[in-house]
Amino acid sequence: MGATVHDFAAIGLGPFNLGLACLAEPVDGLDGVFLESRDEFSWHPGMMLEDATLQVPFMADLVTMADPTSRYSFLNHLKQTGRLYPFYIRESFYPLRAEYDAYCRWAAAQVEGVRFGRHVDRVEHDGETYVLTARLRDGSTETYRARRLVLGTGTLPHVPSAVSGLDGPVIHSADYLGHKAELQARRSITVVGSGQSAAEVYLDLLEDIDTHGYELVWATRSPRFFPMEYTKLTLEMTSPEYTRHFQALPATTRDELLREQRALYKGISRDLVDAIFETLYRKRVNGDVPTRLLTNTELTDASWDEAAGRYALAMRHTELDEPLDLQTEGLVLATGYRARVPAFVSGIAGRIRFDERGRYDVAADYTIDHDDEEIYVQNAEEHTHGLIAPDLGMGAYRNSIIIRGLTGREVYPVERHVAFQEFGVPLDLARRPAGVAR
Repeated sequence: MGATVHDFAAIGLGPFNLGLACLAEPVDGLDGVFLESRDEFSWHPGMMLEDATLQVPFMADLVTMADPTSRYSFLNHLKQTGRLYPFYIRESFYPLRAEYDAYCRWAAAQVEGVRFGRHVDRVEHDGETYVLTARLRDGSTETYRARRLVLGTGTLPHVPSAVSGLDGPVIHSADYLGHKAELQARRSITVVGSGQSAAEVYLDLLEDIDTHGYELVWATRSPRFFPMEYTKLTLEMTSPEYTRHFQALPATTRDELLREQRALYKGISRDLVDAIFETLYRKRVNGDVPTRLLTNTELTDASWDEAAGRYALAMRHTELDEPLDLQTEGLVLATGYRARVPAFVSGIAGRIRFDERGRYDVAADYTIDHDDEEIYVQNAEEHTHGLIAPDLGMGAYRNSIIIRGLTGREVYPVERHVAFQEFGVPLDLARRPAGVAR
């Protein structure tokens, strides 16, 4: 391993780097190794609710949007596992989340170059190649060498600063299923958050509220429990054209737009919103339901009372700017995920571009090194590329560009124009100074 020099080394094996492995495998002359600290592929295990579906169609798999003929497609997975016809009869474009996880496990078990149980502790550059030191479960280490890197370490559960370091049994939604029984043994539970995960946790707990008899609160700082916008022209904002437009904007404008566009990719699926209402309606037919939904409610502080076994939550109504207090025994933070710069890049920090906020300064082709040819990132470019960064449906598109950079040729066609609408100022419509011909 120490003597072999790979064309690239990919660190982390979520869906995006797994998709890269699947698309890179058949490319002649391209040799990559994929290092993952876990012992097996696992995708959001704490939120693997039985009836939860993806928010994107099955074509947003690991490979199809780059290579519909790939043997690693979701449809081929269904065919090989004897489930293609049931999926067809089901007549839904949206796979179950557990189904997608099983598909990724299936692909990870077959694709070449994957090394599980390798935690990358350090990355350095020896003047010619990147040198990666990976620690194994038994404490031993392995060394890998590569000409280029692809960083796919993913995002981490985000805990708001107001409750960072909070004592007690507080959990993030990422760990929900592992703590569900413990939560349901309490007399009151509060879910804090605005998006799909918060809604899924709330509905799951609401379904069992009669059996366990707890009080259930869902608090969001948003003005409403907003559905994800999924109209066709809005979906064109995941196009290459919009991405180029977004990249050309000033950083402050991009950050402001991302806050405004949350409903486009961080909202709740419409079907789930309706299911919550129907469940509340059905349960209320038989009497009051001990639950409440609080909008415009921001969590500002919290403390844990060990003796009483409950939290005191300090909250603020954002529209009225008035404080309110809430007591709860169980607390679930469905507060999303954030990208991070992993510690192992410290050894090559001088080779990486960062912006003024310490984030990767990501180029159009997903490179972050000063020469734009050696270090690529996956799902760490929301601030530069916009809402396509975490979108499963754009993973194959990004990997097509990365493979083009790794090989120097366009192995998979990279679409440049797919949208009907125009996002910037069209050249033929741009205002010219008086006297200047078009």
